[in-house]
Amino acid sequence: MGSKGEDTRRRILAATMQRVAEMGYARATIREIARAADMTSGSLYHYFPNKAEIVKATYLEVGAAAMPRLEAAAAQADGLIDKLVAVIDQGARIVQEYPYAVAFDRAVRAPGTDHAVAKISDGIFASLRDIVEDVIAQAHRNGELNPDATTAGAANAVFAIMRGLYDDAALATAYDFRDTVRALQLLLQGRLITAPSPPE
Repeated sequence: MGSKGEDTRRRILAATMQRVAEMGYARATIREIARAADMTSGSLYHYFPNKAEIVKATYLEVGAAAMPRLEAAAAQADGLIDKLVAVIDQGARIVQEYPYAVAFDRAVRAPGTDHAVAKISDGIFASLRDIVEDVIAQAHRNGELNPDATTAGAANAVFAIMRGLYDDAALATAYDFRDTVRALQLLLQGRLITAPSPPE
């Protein structure tokens, strides 16, 4: 497929993400996706045989773009706190670059949608969990993890925070989401709460 074909394919995937996010999986028909991609339904079928395949390709596109960046963010930082802050920062950047991604995912995972398609989302979250577990395991090997916490418990806690951030991204404005990300980074760094000033 030439560069023009690749551009068209990317346009279809972007249109799919937007329409599914805005309309829901069932109502985002091939016709609606084609209209958003500024093409005919017949032309779209030259690229994908059905809606499920377009949605799968959209997931894979985002996953292929996001996961290496999250892995690199973790690898380039030193120490447990800096690694977690870097991964959260990179995740926030990805959410900003793909503003429909979270709503798209939630629409596809809604009850009544294609189970096989939703499983791709599970795979993306599993990849994110792998990154978190690797960071925690390395921190344990380096003696950075509090001995009162197990590696599994720490990984569960961090992943729960990240899932909560994902939920916040679906509901918050872009401005509020940035505020939440920054506050979370300060919390991880132990700088969110400051000592009160002594009374005069």
